[in-house]
Amino acid sequence: MRKIAILFFLFNTVFIFAQRQVSGVVKDNTGTPLPGVNIIEKGTNNGVSTDIDGSYKITVKEGASLVFSYLGYSSVTRLANSSQIDVSLSEEGGQSLDEVVVTGSRTAARSNTTSALPIDVLSTKDLTSTGQATFDKALQYKIPSFNTVQTPVNDATSLLDPYEIRNMGPSRTLILINGKRKNLSALLYVQTSPGRGETGADISAIPTDAIERVEILRDGASAQYGSDAIAGVMNIILKKNNTDGSITLRSGITSEGDGEMLGVSLNNGTTVGEKGFLNYTIDFSKVNLANRPGKVDAEGEAGDFGADIADVQSFLARHPDARNINGSPETAAAKFLINGGNYISETTNLYYNAAYVYKKVNSFANFRTPYWRPLADDPYLNNFFGNGDPNNPSYDGYGPTFEGDLNDYNATLGFKTIKNGWNTDASITVGGNKQIYIVNNSVNRSNIVDADGNNVYRENSPISFKPGGTSFNHVVGNIDVSKIVSDQISIAFGTEFRSENFTVIEGDKASWDGTGADSFAGNRPENSGKWNRYNVGVYLDAAFDITKDFLINGTVRHEEYSDFGGATVWKASTRYKFLDDKVTLRGSVSTGFRAPTLHQIYTQKSQYSFVAGQGIQISGIINNISPQARQLGIPRLSPEKSTNITVGVGAKPFRNFNFTIDYYNIKVEDRIVLGDRQDTQFGNVAWFSNSFDSRTSGLDVVANYNNIGIGEGKLGFNVSGNITLQNERISPVTNNSFGDILTSLTFTSRPDTKWILGVNYEIGKFGFSLNNTYFGKTTFNQDGLDENLKTEFIPKIVTDLGVNFNATEKFTIALNVNNLFNVLPEWKFVAENAAGEAILADPAQTKAQSNLITFNQRYSRMTYDGFHFSQLGTMFNLSLNYKF
Repeated sequence: MRKIAILFFLFNTVFIFAQRQVSGVVKDNTGTPLPGVNIIEKGTNNGVSTDIDGSYKITVKEGASLVFSYLGYSSVTRLANSSQIDVSLSEEGGQSLDEVVVTGSRTAARSNTTSALPIDVLSTKDLTSTGQATFDKALQYKIPSFNTVQTPVNDATSLLDPYEIRNMGPSRTLILINGKRKNLSALLYVQTSPGRGETGADISAIPTDAIERVEILRDGASAQYGSDAIAGVMNIILKKNNTDGSITLRSGITSEGDGEMLGVSLNNGTTVGEKGFLNYTIDFSKVNLANRPGKVDAEGEAGDFGADIADVQSFLARHPDARNINGSPETAAAKFLINGGNYISETTNLYYNAAYVYKKVNSFANFRTPYWRPLADDPYLNNFFGNGDPNNPSYDGYGPTFEGDLNDYNATLGFKTIKNGWNTDASITVGGNKQIYIVNNSVNRSNIVDADGNNVYRENSPISFKPGGTSFNHVVGNIDVSKIVSDQISIAFGTEFRSENFTVIEGDKASWDGTGADSFAGNRPENSGKWNRYNVGVYLDAAFDITKDFLINGTVRHEEYSDFGGATVWKASTRYKFLDDKVTLRGSVSTGFRAPTLHQIYTQKSQYSFVAGQGIQISGIINNISPQARQLGIPRLSPEKSTNITVGVGAKPFRNFNFTIDYYNIKVEDRIVLGDRQDTQFGNVAWFSNSFDSRTSGLDVVANYNNIGIGEGKLGFNVSGNITLQNERISPVTNNSFGDILTSLTFTSRPDTKWILGVNYEIGKFGFSLNNTYFGKTTFNQDGLDENLKTEFIPKIVTDLGVNFNATEKFTIALNVNNLFNVLPEWKFVAENAAGEAILADPAQTKAQSNLITFNQRYSRMTYDGFHFSQLGTMFNLSLNYKF
């Protein structure tokens, strides 16, 4: 009996652990490959998605069944009894297409031609093929309506660059991870750069190798998701495979020999019990400083600082760039992420994910030249930044650093259950972002004496300061219930509770006392503190397939906030298919809202800023609940309100070709902005207010033509573009001052049009990609610029080349040359009228204007306020990937 028991145990062990690898191609009923189809081993969380060619590969247990599902298509189940299983999916109705993510499925690649709303989808392969080091920069070269760029010498902005969709600012795009709200960053952008006065989630912190796909809903979605979803929603779906792990080594360098990058990333998965999975990613990276300083103009420097021209020329002869550092900062990052799930029973699934990111960023303030801070005025500086010998001073100026430590985390735990056809999803999400700042190689120049008559600072000042920082965290609870009531009707309803905390962390006394640390003063005690609010929201959604071709969908939502009251918004959308589903008409109209962030309500601080013609000056921000605001008659902030209209058409006229065109029109009422600095009894200060209404409209175009046989290989084309038709203020400014400078930063600082033309060719073990990104013009009215002039950044095309070599089935080498032809931003003056033309006709006046907006040519490539794409030029990136 014992032998029989052993044999029986061995037989069952072999049976349980016997596995089969299955591969194949999934197509639609026209024969077009479907990227992103979800394939799940039935009864488990083991799953994969098809790649851009519709191909997949999965390892399953013997005897298992595979479920193929795709939003808008009928699901198909196949027994895994063969190593090659090809599947064809047919389109169906009866599903709510308004959801950005539906469990186990997603929309079609790039933009679904049959959905009720425009949705872009990018796979992890799409992202990594760009060769970009971070997730946000990869999106810059894949999504035309998405824009971001590194900003020079903007203090904490160097920790994460502002991004936006459809030129609407970072605050108006909601970021989700696996369908759950991601926390905002602690950073409020307060410098004169795009995104000024706003905050967004730190998407650069998300490791690219952990991402299965990204779904970008290009439509207002406040009714579904609440605040921040005015411009759209970005849903980041994490990998869930428990096999097919890989390790990737990345390296890179610019053509000028700086900005060296080295990174290693591990993504792998494992089973948890019989029906669970855990996918994890570990990512370490280091990017060195890349410096692109300009050649500083001596006459402009002497005029700005009242210095002797001979002293300026002597210094610039030694340091033509005035020792200024301007480019991309040194950054080190460690990223950890897990995504997992387990079937507790046949009807209940536990899911979870968590991420932690640490970033260390080292950047620099503008260099303090010796004629800027002459020893005659501040003789003690030689003790700090010279040799200390008063008889033989060697003081040659000093360059304060700006260093930041960033910690970002998020985690979700939830359950999904099915009972009597009702799908219930209950979850709790926590997330936070904390930034602590350090200033080195600086000084507190305040003339403050103690009781004994000794200077507290000046010659006794520290040279290292801790100015404090900021932190933000939230706790979000969600309950979502849905049911397909019949073949024609489906409903959903749910609720969300969110608690938010914002903290301004006090700096050490030396960083804020008097004038504080030179370059970046610390947070004063009276401006520091912790603030909280909460809100509760409920929604109801219903979809009705009038016929299999005609869909209508409606959603209504109400939210109550503890600090300003309630908001009710709604959305209606429709879709009609005809010509055998080859053409789809779609449209939506909705209302939305955006609550003012805690950052905007409570931030109050002093800051150092470049003022054209005056060097660096100190100004401040007062918040709306302060006594100063009350004396100035500044009202408290209320939510922005929006109206979104989207109308589009999608078509698949023949096999392997599809396109979509969508028109959007977004009106924002009571837009929250950080206004101009104004001279008041409290000094030179700015503040937030609901200042005006704006309108943004444009066109999104997406077209794909793939699987064209050329010899033994396959050729594919994709074209996508965004055209801004209108982006402007449409009402008078109230409660604030909002001049030409801020108007251009808000409305014209991003490309007025952007196009991406991609060509892909795969043959044998090689894959080639050539992408051309056209950045349209941007215009600025910079601080100090004559009112009769503006600056215009000239449209440019940036070309990226990628080559993949699949050396073996498991080992891949990828070379990317980004900005192949070393194209750099280029700007010119444009006259607004005859007076402007007269200025441009005079070389001396033209030079003076150029000095004003470039800080005397320190920022000659981009001006001080921004630019439309990277100034680093050509970058070479090499990656080695090994699959387990």
